[in-house]
Amino acid sequence: MTEPTPFDATDGRTHLAYELLTTSALSSSTPVRLDRVDVKDARTRQVIGSLSGRALAEAANPVGDPLPGADGYTPPPPAPTPTVIQGSQQWVVWLDLTLDHGRAAPEVLEHHLSGAVLTASGPSAFEETVQATPTARTAPLNLDAPVLPGTWYASESCCGNTHHRRGLAPVNGRFGVPQRFAIDWYRVGEQGQAWEGDPARLSSYLSYRQPVAAAAGGRVVEVQDAIPDNPPPHTPPVPPIEDTVGNHVTLEVAPGRYLLYGHLEAGSLKVREGDCVEPGQVLGLIGNSGNSTTPHLHFQVMTTAEFFPTDSPPFTFRQFRVLGQVEPRIWDDNLGLQPTGVLPITPSPYEGPHRAQYPLDREVLEF
Repeated sequence: MTEPTPFDATDGRTHLAYELLTTSALSSSTPVRLDRVDVKDARTRQVIGSLSGRALAEAANPVGDPLPGADGYTPPPPAPTPTVIQGSQQWVVWLDLTLDHGRAAPEVLEHHLSGAVLTASGPSAFEETVQATPTARTAPLNLDAPVLPGTWYASESCCGNTHHRRGLAPVNGRFGVPQRFAIDWYRVGEQGQAWEGDPARLSSYLSYRQPVAAAAGGRVVEVQDAIPDNPPPHTPPVPPIEDTVGNHVTLEVAPGRYLLYGHLEAGSLKVREGDCVEPGQVLGLIGNSGNSTTPHLHFQVMTTAEFFPTDSPPFTFRQFRVLGQVEPRIWDDNLGLQPTGVLPITPSPYEGPHRAQYPLDREVLEF
C-alpha cells in the first residue's frame, strides 16, 4: 500500500514500516494457518526481518477488525496463536523492520510466507514467495520543528500499535494508511505536566493556543477554518470525513510532498491559500477542532494536498534532544482522563542530541 522508505530513528537504527495485504482465495470452509513471514533482500535472499508465533499474531489482523486496545488504556487481549486466516478472508500484516545503523536497505524486498492449509484430512504445508516490493531511493524530508522551541511529547508516532500506525482506511475503493507516520504533539511544562487545573477546560492544556510553524518553506495549498473546538476531556462524536483534521493548513514543500497541520483553533490561522511561507513562519495556533479530544497538533507529511485519500511517508527533523519517554500509552483520547496532568516521564536509552532522525512513539523531546 506504499513504497517502503528507509528512515533513521532515535534508536540509532534504520526502519522500514509498511503493510502486506494477504488474501486467501480458498473456500470459506478451508482455513490457512500462517506460521511465518520472512522479509528478504530479493537480490541476496538474505532475511532482514521475520514474524512468527506471538509476534506474528500481534502484527496481523483481518481487514476491518477494530484495533485491539484502541481506547488507549485497556490492555489489548492476547492475540490468538497460531495465526489462522479463514478462507475468503483478507488480512493485513503490519511490517516494521529495523536494520543496524549504516546498513543499506535492500533495493527490492520479497516476502516468504509459510504455513499450512487446514484440510479435512489434515494440514497440508505450503511455502510461497510473493510480492517483490521496491524500496524508495529518495530520502525522507528533513524538516525544521513544526512547533516553537520548548519541550514536547511525541504521541502516537511510529512504530507500534497506535491509531496512526495501524489506521487502515478504505477510501474511493482503495486501502491506505493515511496517518502511518503522523505525530501528535503536546506541550510539556517544567514539571512534566501536559495540563494543570481542570482537564475539562481547554485553557488547562499547555498545548492550547501554542503557535505552529512552517517546518519547511513552501506554498499554502489548503486552508480550513471556522470549526469550533471540542470540549475536553471525553472523545467527541466522529465528525464528517471532510472535518477529520479540523481547522488545518496544508503546505506544498516539494513535488508530491505536503505538510499537514491539523486541529488548529478557529480564527487563529495566519495564512491563506496561495501564500508562500518561510521556514519558521507561524501558521496558526493549536486548538481542539475536528476529530480531537484534547488540544494537540496533528503533524505529518502527505503525498497529496488532501488528507483523504493520501499516503503517509516518513520524515526526519534536523535537530532535537530526547529528554525521556512515557511508558504507558497516553494519547489524545485518554490524556485528560489521567489522575493528574503530569506525564510519567522516565529515562530513555536514547537521551541526548539527535540530527536527521524521526522521533519514536511516546518520546519527550526538546526542539
